[in-house]
Amino acid sequence: MSAVAPAVISSRRPVPAHIPRPEYVDRPAPARYTGPEVKDAETIERMRAAGRLAAQARDLVGAAIVPGVTTDELDRIGHEFLCDHGAYPSTLGYRGFPKSLCSSVNEVVCHGIPDSRVVQDGDIVNIDITAYLEGVHGDTNATFLAGDVDEESRLLVERTREALDRGIRAVRPGRRLNVIGRVIESYARRFGYGVVRDFTGHGIGTAFHSGLVVPHFDTDQYDDVIEVGMTFTIEPMLNLGTHEWTMWDDDWTVVTKDLRRSAQFEHTLLVTATGAEVLTA
Repeated sequence: MSAVAPAVISSRRPVPAHIPRPEYVDRPAPARYTGPEVKDAETIERMRAAGRLAAQARDLVGAAIVPGVTTDELDRIGHEFLCDHGAYPSTLGYRGFPKSLCSSVNEVVCHGIPDSRVVQDGDIVNIDITAYLEGVHGDTNATFLAGDVDEESRLLVERTREALDRGIRAVRPGRRLNVIGRVIESYARRFGYGVVRDFTGHGIGTAFHSGLVVPHFDTDQYDDVIEVGMTFTIEPMLNLGTHEWTMWDDDWTVVTKDLRRSAQFEHTLLVTATGAEVLTA
């Protein structure tokens, strides 16, 4: 299998003027979030709407992943769907990111920039898309199969989805956030997968990324107590080989150090009295 290489990035797609922008668009960095991690009922309702829309966008783009499509075309589909429904694509203009979703192919772990590269038969393609709607974000991603994918890669994708599900089932009020990482890494270790450590889940709401960190690996850090009303993402990245990574010169595209394949799945969650409600189902 040949390594993924950078291709031509098209010009930025416009967003209709009537659609509200997040405060960080085209600024060097977002404003520091100082609000609560536990959300009120009105914010939660808005997050349900943003999460539903993001999930619809993810699945629409995923359905278009076939050999021969470009990742730039996938970006167009996601961009137009969100804008048509009154949402802003959260990644567009976030710390300078030039596109409306991340498309991470094969050994790309995360933050791949959609471009003119054509999806090949046998590729695995992660689509990470976030909707900013009514002042809140809904963030989700999934890894899709293009054409005839080899067994090793298919199992990696299936097991990464299962790792996310296990992480979600570990969420309970009163537990520590790092139990999520303990559960995920324990499962991934069965198969010898590398678990990416430096890119994590995060708090989310009116801020795209709050200060809350959700690890996917076994650690004593990030031991915040899980509380009813918290909203955050779980988004494990599992690799066929090493957990180590390098970054392209674009300062966004993260690839596995050994260029073996990586898969990822993500949901935005609301903590309930009995566990977690998936807002991006």
